[in-house]
Amino acid sequence: MAQFDPAPESDAAQRRWQEGTDTFGRVYDVALGVTSPTAYTEIAELADCSPNAAKKHLERLTEMGIVRADRDSRPAQYERNDGYLEWQEASQIADELSIDEIIDRVAALEEQLTEYEEQFGTTDPTAVSVVEHDDHEMVHERMTAISEWQGIIREIRLYELARQLSQNDGHLIPA
Repeated sequence: MAQFDPAPESDAAQRRWQEGTDTFGRVYDVALGVTSPTAYTEIAELADCSPNAAKKHLERLTEMGIVRADRDSRPAQYERNDGYLEWQEASQIADELSIDEIIDRVAALEEQLTEYEEQFGTTDPTAVSVVEHDDHEMVHERMTAISEWQGIIREIRLYELARQLSQNDGHLIPA
């Protein structure tokens, strides 16, 4: 007879966070996962801390540009700043690749971009209808292609930002 695992502990919230993760780290992690305006009280609950502690750390993250705040709403709401995450990702690319490697990657991505533009006869993936075919397989293929096309556009933007960071010694604007 197979043995069973022990019954899970009832306090799952306590186990969600690794031991040693401080309050700021928990609020930071929750804030990065928030994609729409969320009340600080809800963030506090997810971060397993008091609302006052969550609000204090969210204000600090707002000052750092990591989170955006809507202080006019009651209670105040916060969401992650996607621009910060893009900058962080571009900065990592700039650290890992040389300028020539970044330029080569952009050239390869632009070739793929041109292929999609030629395939669909437009430069705007949002202008393409994916449901104009009766064939389910064709609809699925077009949806996949549009998703990949939009991903290429995003990557070109990231690599261009990485190029600017590399060429300007970590700054977007030349010193």
